[in-house]
Amino acid sequence: MPSNSNPKTRVRIAFLCLFVFLIVLSIGAYFVAGLGKLQDSVAARESEAALQGITDPGQIDEALRQHPSNKFLQMLAMATRAANETNAATEKLASEVEPAAISKDINFGAASRSDLEALRRDLKTAEANATAFMPRYTALLKAERDNVEKYALSLHMDKDALSRLLDSLDKRHAEIAALTSRMSSARADYYRAYENYVALLVAEFGSYKVVNGQFVFPLQRTVDRYNVAAHTMAIAAKRVNELEDEKKQTPPQQVGWEQFVDGK
Repeated sequence: MPSNSNPKTRVRIAFLCLFVFLIVLSIGAYFVAGLGKLQDSVAARESEAALQGITDPGQIDEALRQHPSNKFLQMLAMATRAANETNAATEKLASEVEPAAISKDINFGAASRSDLEALRRDLKTAEANATAFMPRYTALLKAERDNVEKYALSLHMDKDALSRLLDSLDKRHAEIAALTSRMSSARADYYRAYENYVALLVAEFGSYKVVNGQFVFPLQRTVDRYNVAAHTMAIAAKRVNELEDEKKQTPPQQVGWEQFVDGK
């Protein structure tokens, strides 16, 4: 087994990419699916004209500047800002999951016992943080929904339009939360498997040596235990990367917005 074998870099990139993806997916996106139905409620020609040519949620602010009294555009602009705030808070929350030391490249063959023990402590912290991530993330989504609903009520939006808007928001949140939950769980599993791998090295410290980048253990039973730990860690890392691939296969939200504007 290579002494520097470690899939942690791909795992870290996969998780960070996930949250970049969530940012793109959620900013203004949850109301896109309901826009066609909302138009039936709002039906104002001004709203329809203002939405023409919009292919990105960021353009809503410009449309609102041209039609500052349009409640529909006010609602969409506020929803976009609320999503922005949620995404900024989510990014911060995600960045706090993993202690900085874990992302550093580690040569296990040259690491001291104290280095390995410090890494174990960081991995236990990361596992605990990943496990606790979802309740904190769900609280952010709830706060966003509450703010959107409160603002919509202040605009005295039509009840049907409000219901459709919130239903669309809930659907988008559910989709994002489901993927995030699976990623958080997979990430916790990875940290746990990684910590078990390091724990074996700590327990056998001083008995193994590294030859040409390969661990050499004196006993076959230790080799077997090492192989099991390394395999378990690799499987956990693979699961995280599979979720990253799943994310990449999700159609970009930009397409849905353009199709709405084009009336397709």
